[in-house]
Amino acid sequence: MASADLFIDVRGRGAQPLVLIHGWAMHGGVFAPLAEVLAERCTLYLVDLPGHGCSRASTVPLDLDAVVASVAAVTPPAMWLGWSLGGLVALHAAATRPAQVRALAMVCATPRFVAAPDWPHGMAPVSFEAFAADLDRDWRDTVERFLALEVLGDARAQADLRRLRADLFARGEPDPVALAAGLALLERSDLRPRLPQLAVPSAWIAGRRDRLVPSAALRAAASMCRGSFIELEHAAHAPFLGHADAVAAALAALLDAGA
Repeated sequence: MASADLFIDVRGRGAQPLVLIHGWAMHGGVFAPLAEVLAERCTLYLVDLPGHGCSRASTVPLDLDAVVASVAAVTPPAMWLGWSLGGLVALHAAATRPAQVRALAMVCATPRFVAAPDWPHGMAPVSFEAFAADLDRDWRDTVERFLALEVLGDARAQADLRRLRADLFARGEPDPVALAAGLALLERSDLRPRLPQLAVPSAWIAGRRDRLVPSAALRAAASMCRGSFIELEHAAHAPFLGHADAVAAALAALLDAGA
């Protein structure tokens, strides 16, 4: 399936539609373990963001409004799940298109990724600046190091890292321009003002061992929108790889609410 050349892989045969938005440098195929677990209950729409995977040559800009409009144009009203960078897209969709987004799941995702005086739950701005400089010098090496950070601390770290490395270029290399755009989106976005008015039920699923997005960020965000907070004890930043059953269990109540 494609919307303005944005690729969306449709899997599963269940009655409940579920849109999944991946994180930085990856593609929708990364959700395969979770898609397998949910296939009986859900029809899953696995999005490749612009410049990533099969959307590498997409003309859709990597912009929240543009991506949400493109995905919403070809998917039914559904629960939206966003992982990491994809969480910004899913949260923006829920805030701006409540008729399209029945429920929101944020997996290791936060409304603001960069720390601020009133938000201690993010990365230091200087870390983003250094990461951007590294990306400009050698994007492949930078992405490889980022993959290692995503699994750091996870009880299944080695197996998950092998899976991420195998998946990384399975749909082709990401566009370096899109990688830079995604990093800028992470650095400048602050969707916290959207949370108090969020009209859909939400679940904020954190990995207790996540080294990139602290669980405190998801706990704080959940309290701002009356959402539920779930912390997975042995998981890091990509819990749907080695802990797909636990993530599915964490989604169960939200799927019921969005049915």
